[in-house]
Amino acid sequence: MGCEEQMIEGRNAVLEAFRSGKTIDKLFVQEGLQDGPVLSILREARKQDTIVNRVKKERLDQLSGTGHHQGVIAQAAAYGYGEIADMLEDEDPFFILCDEIEDPHNLGAIIRTANLAGAHGVIIPKRRAAGLTAVVARTSAGALNYTPVAKVTNLGAAIDELKKEGLWFVCADMEGQMMYDLDLKGPIGLVIGNEGSGVSRLVKEKCDFTASIPMKGEIDSLNASVAAGVLAYEILRQRMGR
Repeated sequence: MGCEEQMIEGRNAVLEAFRSGKTIDKLFVQEGLQDGPVLSILREARKQDTIVNRVKKERLDQLSGTGHHQGVIAQAAAYGYGEIADMLEDEDPFFILCDEIEDPHNLGAIIRTANLAGAHGVIIPKRRAAGLTAVVARTSAGALNYTPVAKVTNLGAAIDELKKEGLWFVCADMEGQMMYDLDLKGPIGLVIGNEGSGVSRLVKEKCDFTASIPMKGEIDSLNASVAAGVLAYEILRQRMGR
């Protein structure tokens, strides 16, 4: 269910947000603060495995909308995250995995594509990646209401677990095999890499195949969300038997 993304400010408000079960994507804490209330907040953040950023007061002042942050600001997700186990209820599951996609517009566009291409869910890592911000929600054009997004601590470990469920994995890579020459049917995970560096080495090593997209032009790469769309629709075409 959706909600408005918000920056929660002040020690009591942040602590209550954690204890009430609100999904917190990131916690910003002023450098050097180690008093009792702050330590309590940090304990709650560890329980949720929330990313904690130690920042200067000036950075908190920039993030603050009230000026009364008391050295602590939490960024709450605009949408709740799903569970991978719930996505596996469908036969021949099709997932899109985002390896450190940092641009929220790209993530939102990928979620939108995932819905339209029939993917059963999107998986993102907790660190070095965009979360479900309000920008992601808007860019998804409503797809977040229908396509679940799971957040995992380690994308490689998630791939290992999903292989046990019968999935195999293909990642986008310019040096890979032409996508038209690959059999992309059956339970599959499509891995899309970071906007600048592509799929990380450790994640790529866990993929069963690499797929390249035919290109004819002077530049040598596609936007991450466009690459996701091209490959997702090739998977859909093959799944439909066309």
